[in-house]
Amino acid sequence: LCPDYIAEIAREHTGGQLKVAPEHISDRVLSIMRKPGNKALEDFTAGFMKASKSAGKEQYLVHYFISAHPGSTLEDMAELAVWLKERGIRPQQINDFLPAPMELSTAIYHTGLDPFTMKPVYVPKKEKERRLQRALLQYYKPENRSLVAEALRLVKRPDLSRRLLSR
Repeated sequence: LCPDYIAEIAREHTGGQLKVAPEHISDRVLSIMRKPGNKALEDFTAGFMKASKSAGKEQYLVHYFISAHPGSTLEDMAELAVWLKERGIRPQQINDFLPAPMELSTAIYHTGLDPFTMKPVYVPKKEKERRLQRALLQYYKPENRSLVAEALRLVKRPDLSRRLLSR
């Protein structure tokens, strides 16, 4: 990451909020998406917040995440939910993955294979799992409590229940 570029974004091109699209935090899932690992997001966030402070501005990042993307498991989403809660991030806008023409992710969705390696890729297709993944991203909503608890039971992570469902 280029600190000068981040400083310019913070100083000259951000009016309080900057939208970023990490989409996930699992390096494995990000690799399937052909995106850099989570460290890139962590580094950008630190650099942007520092540059905003140096510019004398109070600014925030608005994160965009996706649920049920090929490669994403309930375990991955549970880890993402904890990551979000630890940082006080409460995503309002979430995209549930839907296959779209001419997209690499669509090819993976339909074949269950990474076309570059021909290795199998897990694809969450069942509606129930898709709902559970979405609920994990919005762990903080009261209407999602039972779905979050169910997802954590399924992945055998009761330790995360205390972290996610406590107020």
